[in-house]
Amino acid sequence: MKYAKLFVLLLLLSGCASKTKRDLPSYPSTKQVDTVNNYFGQTVKDPYRWLEDDRSEETTAWVIDQNKTTYGYLDQITFREDLKSRLTSIWNYEKQGAPFERGDYTYYYKNDGLQNQYVVYRKHESASEEEVFLDPNKFSANGTVSLAGLSFTEDGSLAAYSISEGGSDWRKVIIIDAYTKKQIGDTLTNIKFSGVSWYKNEGVFYSSYDKPEGSQLSAKTDQHKLYYHKLKDNQKVDKVLFGAKAVEKHRYIGARVTDDSDFLIISASNTTSGNKLMIKNMKTNGPIETITADENADLSMLDQKGNTFYFVTDYQAANKRIVKAEYPNLSPSFWTDVIPETENVLSPSKGGGFIFAEYMIDAISKVYQYNYDGNLVREIELPGLGSFGGLSGKSEDEVLYYSFRNYYTPQSTYIFNPNTGVSEKYWSPDIDFNESQYESEQVFYTSKDGTKVPMIITYKKGLERNGRNPTILYGYGGFNISLTPSFSVTNAVWMEQGGIYAVPNLRGGGEYGKTWHIAGTQMKKQNVFDDFISAAEYLIDNNFTSKEYLAIRGGSNGGLLVGATMTQRPDLFQVALPAVGVLDMLRYHKFTAGAGWSYDYGTSEDSPEMFEYLKNYSPVHNVNAGKSYPATLVTTGDHDDRVVPAHSFKFAAELQAKQANVNAPTLIRIETDAGHGAGTPISKSIEQYSDIYGFTFFNMGYKELPNQGVLKKIKG
Repeated sequence: MKYAKLFVLLLLLSGCASKTKRDLPSYPSTKQVDTVNNYFGQTVKDPYRWLEDDRSEETTAWVIDQNKTTYGYLDQITFREDLKSRLTSIWNYEKQGAPFERGDYTYYYKNDGLQNQYVVYRKHESASEEEVFLDPNKFSANGTVSLAGLSFTEDGSLAAYSISEGGSDWRKVIIIDAYTKKQIGDTLTNIKFSGVSWYKNEGVFYSSYDKPEGSQLSAKTDQHKLYYHKLKDNQKVDKVLFGAKAVEKHRYIGARVTDDSDFLIISASNTTSGNKLMIKNMKTNGPIETITADENADLSMLDQKGNTFYFVTDYQAANKRIVKAEYPNLSPSFWTDVIPETENVLSPSKGGGFIFAEYMIDAISKVYQYNYDGNLVREIELPGLGSFGGLSGKSEDEVLYYSFRNYYTPQSTYIFNPNTGVSEKYWSPDIDFNESQYESEQVFYTSKDGTKVPMIITYKKGLERNGRNPTILYGYGGFNISLTPSFSVTNAVWMEQGGIYAVPNLRGGGEYGKTWHIAGTQMKKQNVFDDFISAAEYLIDNNFTSKEYLAIRGGSNGGLLVGATMTQRPDLFQVALPAVGVLDMLRYHKFTAGAGWSYDYGTSEDSPEMFEYLKNYSPVHNVNAGKSYPATLVTTGDHDDRVVPAHSFKFAAELQAKQANVNAPTLIRIETDAGHGAGTPISKSIEQYSDIYGFTFFNMGYKELPNQGVLKKIKG
């Protein structure tokens, strides 16, 4: 064993010796100012505060200079063009979503291959030929205006669709006659964090904030309001139904009209976890009545049949359960279980007169069909181990659809008969990727405090565990969000090059219910970083890879994860790729809807203890002069109004000023007319991942792609 370890070490050293020393690029000058914040009597310097002003000419000039430096560095990586070519080639396949019926038409989303945005098609029940219903590629010349939502009336005669410009969370809503596709009335504007719910064919409910003072992309939005818009009225006369009074102040308010239009269900919350639920009887135009005011639990309506309501909740059920009650007695004391809580996390859907209970078992889907009395009908056989999606529809639907995918299997659609339980493949993609050559294995590793954490590792069959495989460790770990197996074109290209893609299911996520989530929040947030660090150590200890070939990546809360772990354990990673990250933990709640994340994070204003805890891991505040950090490519968008780009700006500036490793660049790539990620045009995604993977391989020491022969063979 001793000699085997020595042999591996010599291999690693020889690999390192062949790498060329690279000087750091000459970074643009970033001025420092004497800004100081005071927290419970303790002062904290904030020298790059001026970068928070996204409207200033100085910030604009800094962005231009940083991008110039970044692309100047990336231009020396000649194989970026090979990556771009392969990404373009593999991305160029038809992609379809599951069909759904509205009125006399069947609708579905489709992308011919390299279209920047998916197109909405439809077929009339009496015709075989499809027609374009909405083509978002015509919303703008460069594909940066995307379709963000689509809602139909119950009879399918009217539709409302929302658009996002440049990736912003602020939306516009356009109402049309679904048959003629002609617009009805004016465009609704300044709508944010909102669906659109129709009330009969008369109008729509939507939610928004008052337009903030200052920058619309970064100013705080704190008071959500529920509006009703009557068809053809001017938006200025829209009435606030809920949220106008100070006592009704909530950061997030949503509404849903029941299928029969008899009731309006209102959800209101102040953080991303837990909500109040209310109901309004639309038949009598009654007052808004409270179902539950406990914001410590999540409660949503699954279905309604007359006066019987079916709810999904984690109230007194950390893994969720389905309950029912009769209107008007809908409060928890009147609930009876339909599907009780189990040891696995429940994610239900409904359609065809049945309830479909999807359970996550170690992040893998299992699906069971129940009737509305809670009696098990059958287990639905899935095509393999992976992630299930769909089987939602109306009670009268005789045909339902679901999707299936995993880390090496592109998403396919299956048709399902809810009465017989028979599934058959409806559509699968014709993609230039041989999934049979790849495999996933799930391992359970031990975190710092002894907790067992699952991780799925995907790679090409026959992989040699020699400690020299380029590896991306991807994580999130927050907001009750579960990372389940999902196919990605970009990951496919990474694995074609012999790369490993590893995804641990960190605490803070929802893979094991509310208990798992809470174990990674507030003053337990360090558990998430420890889980991620332990995942990296597992990959290294088991010779999947080594420090020299290990990159970490994550976006949003995952960007925080990357920022925190690379500053805590800079010795463990070769490359760090924080994307649209929450990186200034002392001020995140000052921007847009950031205060709503306090359930997971706490805020620097909560208490001296919470302030200290946040400061001790906040990436912006834990970059130390003279320390060697991994090669870092920070990515963000100039229109990101969820996690404002100032987080990334300040973190990049700190790293550029203090990085001691002369072989490890710190660059920031700022996409223009782009937001937090949703609706990003395919052309921009291809450019972005060519740069990210090019930077990663280059800083792992590769002068050409590790599996260049594969690309040559594909091209030939």
